[in-house]
Amino acid sequence: MLRKIAFGTVLGALGATTALAQGIDVKLGVLNDRSGVYADLSGEGSVVAARMAVEDFKAADKGLNVEIISADHQNKPDIGSNIARQWYDQDGVNAILDVPTSSVALAVADITAEKNGVLIDSGAGSTALTREQCRPTTIHWTYDTAALATGTGAAMTNAGGKKWFFLTADYAFGHSLEENTAAVVKENGGEVVGQVNVPFPAQDFSSFLLQAQGSGADVIGLANAGGDTVNAIKQASEFGITQAGQKLAALLFFVTDVHALGAQTAQGLSLTEAFYWDQNDGTREWSKRFFDTHGAQPTMVQAGVYSGTMAYLAAVEAVGSAEDGKAVAAKMKEMEFEDALFGKVKVRGDGRALHDMYLFEVKSPDQSEGEWDLYNEISKISGEEAFLPMLDECDFTKM
Repeated sequence: MLRKIAFGTVLGALGATTALAQGIDVKLGVLNDRSGVYADLSGEGSVVAARMAVEDFKAADKGLNVEIISADHQNKPDIGSNIARQWYDQDGVNAILDVPTSSVALAVADITAEKNGVLIDSGAGSTALTREQCRPTTIHWTYDTAALATGTGAAMTNAGGKKWFFLTADYAFGHSLEENTAAVVKENGGEVVGQVNVPFPAQDFSSFLLQAQGSGADVIGLANAGGDTVNAIKQASEFGITQAGQKLAALLFFVTDVHALGAQTAQGLSLTEAFYWDQNDGTREWSKRFFDTHGAQPTMVQAGVYSGTMAYLAAVEAVGSAEDGKAVAAKMKEMEFEDALFGKVKVRGDGRALHDMYLFEVKSPDQSEGEWDLYNEISKISGEEAFLPMLDECDFTKM
């Protein structure tokens, strides 16, 4: 039976039916990119979001003694793996949060399962986290490449972009994003006319963009993220690619990326996100508090760290301990959550968190009424439509 936990506008209070926990020690590790191309979309902002979650959950009042630590995985699986092992073996960490860069996330997911912790992943996109490499202790909270493809890929193909060329970040996330988007393009009557793998991270996209320009594609799909996407869009503009009529599909793009580019360069881009700071009164209230601390509006990854942490703490309280990661993850799959940032959220048996996704379009400068007033909402996509169906072998509620 599902138990519904509503956090309310400020995501603070649990329902009266939840038993009061006493004296539970919880140690959370925020593991992400703090110095590279993904630092703005995750980085210190994710630590801020996790701290806000602990505060708003009123953890101390509920008998939860929560400590948060953080580290930079530098987008390298070996570094991320070493940190995760040390955290579990020596530092007493119970759960690891965020972990952008899918190659790092997949390595950390394996270690987390081995050490009986919990991974609440907000930053990585690979669908393998809940499919080929599904684990009972992995919760994939915010987005994945299939949801991005369902939103942006379908919208641009149906708008007339039938021929696609992909610039693909050469690691697990980029290949997953290309594969999922290509499938959606073909399902909607389009075709893939070319592809090139781009080293990650990259500064110079000129040779790759010239290949795309000469391919005859209607749409150049950027299967990358963060600073790589920003650099690719800037250089495409410098080469006159968009001015000549080809469209750019930013398959994973964040509000911080749009802000860095400016509305003049980014206007008209379609993108799919799970959260936008200016969607409603609840997102605006929370984002103002985040902005006052961090100095920038939150990305969906940072919002996802907050929402996922709130849900994790609710499950820890319900279990009465953070020591058994499998038990806490299983409890999260029994509960339903509702908050001001993501709305209703249900965690499936494979660890995939189901919630609405949104297709946005970047405003033109004359539409924008402020520095961070950047998106128009085009449509809402239900979680059931956005995310891939669950594989039977990954339904850990039946094992």
